[in-house]
Amino acid sequence: MKKGFLLLLLLFAALQSRAQESQSQYNFLRLPVSAHAAALGGDNVTIIEDDASLVFSNPALAASVSDMSIGLNYMSYMKGANYLSASFVKAASDKATWAVGAQYINYGTMKETDEYNRETGSFSAQDVALSGTFAYTLASKWVGGITAKMVYSSLGSYTSLAMGVDLGLNYYDPDHEWSISAVARNLGGELKAYDEDFGKMPLDVEVGVSKTLAMAPLRFSATLVDMTHYDYRFANHLCLGADLLLSESIWIGAGYNFRRADEMKIQSSDSQSSHGAGLSLGAGINLERFKLNVAYGKYHVSSSALMINVAYCL
Repeated sequence: MKKGFLLLLLLFAALQSRAQESQSQYNFLRLPVSAHAAALGGDNVTIIEDDASLVFSNPALAASVSDMSIGLNYMSYMKGANYLSASFVKAASDKATWAVGAQYINYGTMKETDEYNRETGSFSAQDVALSGTFAYTLASKWVGGITAKMVYSSLGSYTSLAMGVDLGLNYYDPDHEWSISAVARNLGGELKAYDEDFGKMPLDVEVGVSKTLAMAPLRFSATLVDMTHYDYRFANHLCLGADLLLSESIWIGAGYNFRRADEMKIQSSDSQSSHGAGLSLGAGINLERFKLNVAYGKYHVSSSALMINVAYCL
């Protein structure tokens, strides 16, 4: 228990380091990898599932994943952008679990012009992140985790390189179905910049809670994100989600991301509307060895995103 509280204090110490989003790079690391998390509003660090893709949200959740699990994930993100990821989880002992992962996003091909707006060709842009995760059971209900990642970005002929660390802590009470987590993501910085200006990693501190009702097959989740941005109003830190657990293997979920909805509002003649941005839906079937999860969400007023997770336990 003392170890758990100590790690929690270390996580919240990251709140002392501010990171202005407009100055950060590698913001693809903010995108959800798990379809289940995406369905619950896009940010969730607390649901306890046998789901290898949740390791990208909170490294402590690797302890809940079956030994020798392989996960493959795809997301159609905005027009022309495709997001791919993969993970492998291995139990090292009764208390220790490790995992490796990879994330890749391709933003498509764009026109290249000179200072006179004359087209001179085309270029592409992509980001890659490779990660290693270690999770350890600190006490009967406490698990801590750490992820180290190397990030590479290419924008035409320009490239950059960075290293980052995620820290995660989870408290799970299976008797009362409470799950509470704290996560500090993307602690680190650039090793090689596009030019002489070194940017920042998209630091994000999140805390969350999930609760499954005793008398109904419902699980509710609430997550506070971007806790390093003290000037945000409270609603723009909040992400809510709910699961209908039809059985031990089948779930249907929905969520709402308040910040996304607020940022996507468009002013019309007499009102504002986010046109559904912020809403997300999903469902999944998780058998003993094979798992399939799908999520749909609006990340922009003019486009939607579809995410698919497939996993297999060897």
